[in-house]
Amino acid sequence: MKSVCILLQNFYEIDIRVRRKAEALVAEGYTVDVLSLHSSHSAARDSVVAGVNVFTFSLGKQRGSKVRYLFEYVSFLLWTFFKLASLMKQRHYSVVDVNNLPDFLVFAAAYAKWKGAKVVFDMHEITPEFIMSKYGVGEDNWQVRLAKLIERASMRYADHVITINTPIQRLLETRGLAPEKSTVIMNAVDDSMFASAAGLPIPARAAASNAKFVMMYHGTLTRIYGMDIAIEAFGLAQKEMPDAELWILGGGPEKKSLEALVAKHGLEPKVQFLGTVLPQEVPAWLKRCDIGVLATRRDVFLDFSFSNKLSEYIIMGKAVICSRLKAIGHYFTGDALAYFEPNDPRSLAEQMVRLYRDKELRTRLAARGKEEYAPIAWDVMKRRYLEMMARLAGVEHPRPVASEARVSEATHG
Repeated sequence: MKSVCILLQNFYEIDIRVRRKAEALVAEGYTVDVLSLHSSHSAARDSVVAGVNVFTFSLGKQRGSKVRYLFEYVSFLLWTFFKLASLMKQRHYSVVDVNNLPDFLVFAAAYAKWKGAKVVFDMHEITPEFIMSKYGVGEDNWQVRLAKLIERASMRYADHVITINTPIQRLLETRGLAPEKSTVIMNAVDDSMFASAAGLPIPARAAASNAKFVMMYHGTLTRIYGMDIAIEAFGLAQKEMPDAELWILGGGPEKKSLEALVAKHGLEPKVQFLGTVLPQEVPAWLKRCDIGVLATRRDVFLDFSFSNKLSEYIIMGKAVICSRLKAIGHYFTGDALAYFEPNDPRSLAEQMVRLYRDKELRTRLAARGKEEYAPIAWDVMKRRYLEMMARLAGVEHPRPVASEARVSEATHG
């Protein structure tokens, strides 16, 4: 069978998207090597993880300044270039799958491409918008203009480009991406693994609670995910929801400020910070909640985001209150999600009260959410990815999947 190399400037063990791709390829019979960063939690530099050969580089991810970002990006680029060239002589890769950031990491595959490998560029992020969001600059900023030039060159250099949702693909087409050389592979949750984990018993801390109605968020506590907005909204709505609680699972840089906000509004009994839980424990926690709350802020970058948490709530049959973001709105109607206007606590509070009062509405939203999620579920995305890789590697793949155009027709987008 053919060999594939995957380049990833991240820790392989925590990058679920890349792990799903690599393990799907192994299950299909490919030999798969991954070049990634070495984690401090791993003793071995090189290892085999679920049949995937993982080679790592000790660099870390400090990235405290732009200079540090550049140093890490260039260092990893050079290491992957020489490591990939060395491995190419032994493995004769058919395809090299390069995952951004940075976009210019795609050029680390130059030797492999010269020797006949096809290069896939998986665009996890849209760099110009990322820069605008992170640094608060406009489109005319020199960093953004440079990012667009690098992005265009990277897309042209690759033999095929993967984007993570249709709105991003359409945006990139305005910046030079040829539609015929691109495929949408969404960042979907592995339904089967997640659903099987749901068979675990409800955690003791959750089972012991006397809360009658639970709203839940699980994930990193950073500003972009808008938990301050959710807390403000809960404070506005709590008098109309006397037996409701907001449970926040996870940790992060905003935890202390969020705790202070809860104290400021006197919400300590009803807003609980339950700490970080292991990924495999999340489904059991979700069984205990009544609705999920995703209060992601909206800006030029986040408008294109599609949270894995949304898929997890839907798989577990939960109704979700969600920011009205462009990417999510492409795939889900107002019959599937309870949308609120981003960055607006009052709009979110109204939806909290609405779902709290109406159990039938929650049931309808959850059922419709599953229907609208089906065309973008991981099984569909996995088969699409494998078919694309087989075509590039010159391998017969007996299970063609629907094109993005046909999948889009199945949704309202």
